[in-house]
Amino acid sequence: MSNQTNGDITVVHLMRHGEVANPDGILYGRLPGYHLSELGRQMADRVADNLAPRDITYVCSSPLERAQETATPIAKAHGLDLATDARLLEAGNVFQGKTFGVGDGALKKPANWKHLVNPFRPSWGEAYVDQVIRMMGALDAAKDQARGHEAVLVSHQLPIWIVRSYVEKRRLWHDPRKRQCTLASLTTFTYQGDRIVSVGYTEPAIDLVPAHLRAGAKPVKGKDKAFGA
Repeated sequence: MSNQTNGDITVVHLMRHGEVANPDGILYGRLPGYHLSELGRQMADRVADNLAPRDITYVCSSPLERAQETATPIAKAHGLDLATDARLLEAGNVFQGKTFGVGDGALKKPANWKHLVNPFRPSWGEAYVDQVIRMMGALDAAKDQARGHEAVLVSHQLPIWIVRSYVEKRRLWHDPRKRQCTLASLTTFTYQGDRIVSVGYTEPAIDLVPAHLRAGAKPVKGKDKAFGA
């Protein structure tokens, strides 16, 4: 290993996109055509302002519109071109395009129950382990792009929570209501060389997030969890 990779401190911020315009309450998943709401754009601008003083040299997003629209003001603030990485995509889900409302929701239909038999994989969508593999690949690529500096990757709630759970050595299956990954939040991975040494979590736009959409998990003590050698 070269000296360049032995001790450099590199920071990769994994950001969830801002609020999406979705008046019909569709589980939009990987569907195209879902854009940030006006509030979502305000969230993106708020985080861009928050990150403006940081030493950011690389900005990348999921190919989905809502992620690109969230990342654009951050890239612009640092004079950078916005890259995209398909590994940052939302998790695949068989309920994509459906609603979960009372009465006509997808879970009310017996034909869909076969997708609920295994919450540990999970049976309704992309396997958690597959999300870990692709998200770790995206994190490592960003670390290499921004070596010795900082990077921002804009992705989606479930993949962000899953890769954080993996790094923090928690089980991957979980209660979705307890994910600590609010809209426009930053889950920050600090690398020393090629090794993650700490994970932090901040919510620069929390005052813009409706109360019912805020993170349900208990905060990380001290906002930053460090790892031993």
